[in-house]
Amino acid sequence: MVEQRGRADRSFFHAITRVAFVRLILFFVVLITAYIGVQLALPQIAMLVPKDNAQLMMPAAVFGLCLVLLGVYALLVRWIERRRARELAPVRGLPLVIGGAIFGFAILCAVYFVLWAMGIAHWQGMTGVAIAASAVFMAAISAVGEELIMRGGVFRILEDSFGTIVALTLSAALFGLLHAFNHGATTVSTVAIALEAGVLLGAAYAATRNLWFPIGLHFGWNFTEGGIFGAAVSGFNTGKGVVSMPLSGSDLLTGGTFGPEASVVSIAVGLLGALLLIVMAIRGRRWVRLSFHMMLD
Repeated sequence: MVEQRGRADRSFFHAITRVAFVRLILFFVVLITAYIGVQLALPQIAMLVPKDNAQLMMPAAVFGLCLVLLGVYALLVRWIERRRARELAPVRGLPLVIGGAIFGFAILCAVYFVLWAMGIAHWQGMTGVAIAASAVFMAAISAVGEELIMRGGVFRILEDSFGTIVALTLSAALFGLLHAFNHGATTVSTVAIALEAGVLLGAAYAATRNLWFPIGLHFGWNFTEGGIFGAAVSGFNTGKGVVSMPLSGSDLLTGGTFGPEASVVSIAVGLLGALLLIVMAIRGRRWVRLSFHMMLD
């Protein structure tokens, strides 16, 4: 009797989790809780690590925390969707994460090149490489955590039911709203994050069907912005970067205290990158169209 009740409970659970909205909420709540937990754990670990061993132990700690986030996502997929997380396939992972990081680096460099050509960014020389270490740690955790939540959870589940364009629109809007409470955030910065980052990163997943590419792109973007150029990343000031290239001028061009992500230049360059990836997704037949049958499932 107890065994039959257990089977019935499991059957009911799996039937409920087939509903897209339920899966969306479960993935979002569990993953964002894990992400917040990791963010809270990192400074505590940093305080406990002896300074003499920090250069070795901090990278190991960040790597371990990223593995925790990846493990939580893989377990959710196995538990709720009863499948392997193919979108985290390790064989394709390395070249895709490297390619994504290079793409993110190139986009931010293009933004700064345009700002320099406009007289907004001012080259003041190199400051040193060692100072960028903390930016690597923060960029890695935010890239893994936010991409698992937004592209692995929100975008992917929405796309299963409503197609790529709806998933791209809704996930990008939510991504922008989640940054609306950061330091220095404005209406412009919220819209900017949605357009340049939300659309770009969603298109990165759609073009490759693998989470490693948007993870790499997110990392390359954040690290280049904060670690290379020393700018604020979504309102969080990272201090100095590898180069000194301060911005001056209108907030519409510099992004103000939120950082260059809120610049209209970043919006334009980010949307161009997104357009390239969208074309790749369509040509590669990876663009999922909305159909009546999908809405019924």
